[in-house]
Amino acid sequence: MKALKIATFNINGIRSRLPGLLAWLERERPDIACLQELKAPDTAFPRDALEAAGYGCLYQGQTSWNGVAILARDSQPVEVRRGLPGMEEDTQSRYLEAAVHGVLVGCLYLPNGNPQPGPKFDYKLRWFECLIEHARGLRESDHPVVLAGDYNVVPTDEDIYDPKSWRKDALLQPESRDRYQRLLSQGWTDSLRALYPDERVYTFWDYFRNHWQRNAGLRIDHLLLNPALAPYLKDAGVDAWVRNEEHASDHAPVWIELATRKRR
Repeated sequence: MKALKIATFNINGIRSRLPGLLAWLERERPDIACLQELKAPDTAFPRDALEAAGYGCLYQGQTSWNGVAILARDSQPVEVRRGLPGMEEDTQSRYLEAAVHGVLVGCLYLPNGNPQPGPKFDYKLRWFECLIEHARGLRESDHPVVLAGDYNVVPTDEDIYDPKSWRKDALLQPESRDRYQRLLSQGWTDSLRALYPDERVYTFWDYFRNHWQRNAGLRIDHLLLNPALAPYLKDAGVDAWVRNEEHASDHAPVWIELATRKRR
């Protein structure tokens, strides 16, 4: 296994936050970066700027909303698929899969699902079911696989500053949490939680009511590793400093480091 740093980052608008993205890439130098919520069509994706920073790009944009991308330092991601099996009629850009630096990378932006109940929540659950089914085959692969992205799920009450005020939100609904646990039960490793089982770790802080200043956060960005990759997990963390920058996304990048040899 090649030593790698893999990150996921909901950029929340790549055009307006490009300077911050470039600053993060320069400082932290992830080998692979999965981006979500580009909010830009393919024609507006800043490929030239990212390539000048040393990153090959694969992307699937969408005007005004959604959009996912995979960046590779000093390499070019090799596309495997766009969209999930079973969601062929879906017009939303939410899943991109590529071979990068010897790892199969699934970059995902799972639907938010609010307001619930309603059609948006139904769409979230249907999308989640298709992810679970597709992930089953990836989990069984002998090839190392990571599913990285914004899952829009708070797995447990330990992953949110105060669950009481979010009980009606789609991110905390039993149906959402149940599907995340079903995904894990296939044999995927939740990287952050595996290394920090008892710590409060957040990846998202809402813009409203001083959530960042109060550290009133949620953990909704996850990197899941299949059994072929999990033994190489060396370290993981959140680049929270990015959330404190001017004109920041409401998410911070989450990252893992992989060792060259199995560690467990």
